[in-house]
Amino acid sequence: MRNERLEELVEESIRLELNVGELYRIYSEAYPEDNEFWWQLHLEEKSHATLLRAARDSFIKRDKFPVDMVADSIDDLKTSNQKIEGLIAQFKNNPPERYEACRIAVELENEAGELHYTRFMEREASTSVENVFQQLNRGDKEHEQRIRTHCESIGAEV
Repeated sequence: MRNERLEELVEESIRLELNVGELYRIYSEAYPEDNEFWWQLHLEEKSHATLLRAARDSFIKRDKFPVDMVADSIDDLKTSNQKIEGLIAQFKNNPPERYEACRIAVELENEAGELHYTRFMEREASTSVENVFQQLNRGDKEHEQRIRTHCESIGAEV
């Protein structure tokens, strides 16, 4: 994969992680009873963006970037980012119902960029670089399942 294309994929992936994190921050403020839950996910998404930045800065130019860490479709990433940015604008002043927030979060965690990142982090590392990133990410796993469990605990069906 050409470095320019990979850099574009990584930039869109970073943007995606930050956008999802911002949406979760909005949720943490909108639902005081769920503040800790959404705030933790917000921090983890920011952490994912930081890991991607570190990988970009350290490994792309040396052709060592673990390409499976990001989705391979720039169009899918851009579409996801536009969708989430629209939700952020919409929800800043008018957040969805608590149950709808859960449904949206599960849906987002199953979109291309988020799902790709999660699958990379869960598979067996084949290089020392992959192993380092998986170790750094170890605490930030299974967002979708955690969101589903949270939704069930508040009676939301997703």
